[in-house]
Amino acid sequence: MDKLDFKKTDKAFYSGKTGRWDRVVIPAMLFLAVEGQGDPGGAEYTAAVAALYPVAYAIKFACKAAGQDFVVPPLEALWWADDMDAFVRGDRANWRWKAMLRMPEGVSEEMLNAARAKVLAKLAKDKDAATDADHVEAVGLWRYEEGDCLQALHVGSYADEAPVLADLHHEAMPGMGLTFGGHHHEIYLSDPCRVAPEKLKTILRQPVKPA
Repeated sequence: MDKLDFKKTDKAFYSGKTGRWDRVVIPAMLFLAVEGQGDPGGAEYTAAVAALYPVAYAIKFACKAAGQDFVVPPLEALWWADDMDAFVRGDRANWRWKAMLRMPEGVSEEMLNAARAKVLAKLAKDKDAATDADHVEAVGLWRYEEGDCLQALHVGSYADEAPVLADLHHEAMPGMGLTFGGHHHEIYLSDPCRVAPEKLKTILRQPVKPA
């Protein structure tokens, strides 16, 4: 059985160049998603991400049983704030986010409910689980179409993104006659538990519209 792998079928959406902003058009995609606010290194974000994965894998196993297996893709997140300069300043307490895992077309609310029920049943038996029921309950299905975007590859720690985003906000976008058309988007191609900070690979994406 061949597995659907978004990084192969949609390679352009999961790749980029460092030091260069490429223009891409992103179609509608289906995601598991959970929303919150605060430092990405904080407890709230960590708990939200920890809830996404068991639900995603429960859906994966259900799809596999139906003959439609897929590779659970990289973690993604949308980031925004009332003042977008909060990202340039590194003012993490005011960052808002939506953590996401892309799902194949055809995944339904019924499949999500069944997956969530399996995860919650397992949690009820495991009092030491890192995942908590409230965040599992908060995981939902969400369809998102970004459209026209600028995209680049960042290699390095997440903390070193600020100068790259400053270039995007104050040089690249104004130079192209563009402004913000949606929330800042990151796709985490590397596992920070296995890859050194200076070697982390992250896709940085910004939906845009004419200024």
